[in-house]
Amino acid sequence: MEEFLKAIPVYLFSMLKFILGPTLGFAARLHFVTTVLVTVAGMMTMVVLFTYFGEWFKAKVWTRFRRDPKALTPGNSRFAGVWKKYGLAGVAFLTPLVLTPIGGTILAVGSGAQREKIIFYMFVSAAVWSLIFSGIIYFVGGEVLPEFVKP
Repeated sequence: MEEFLKAIPVYLFSMLKFILGPTLGFAARLHFVTTVLVTVAGMMTMVVLFTYFGEWFKAKVWTRFRRDPKALTPGNSRFAGVWKKYGLAGVAFLTPLVLTPIGGTILAVGSGAQREKIIFYMFVSAAVWSLIFSGIIYFVGGEVLPEFVKP
């Protein structure tokens, strides 16, 4: 039960920023496998939510905050360039590194990719990067992370 309660914040923060999952899992002294699974679950929760409800979010919420929802801004053109250059696989690869789970999914959904492909590519990316980040943090984190994060 204690492991489950410690995993809840890791799951919630992984929904917002991927790297927080392995870092907080290490700080909470979660088992390595638990950290990997919870980090993947956090990212994939947002991927599934925004894949299936992204259009609704865009129509109901996002348009209220933007004056011209189709206006091309430097941020939009940068994301469009990423999509044109690397496609869905590249966006999924970059999501845990640079983008957030929400940002990468919105980019993929907005570009018109199939839902099943988005979920598959994001899952593969989340699993691979979770293993990499967790492995690095768990094996060298004690020496390089700040004192407040160390277990």
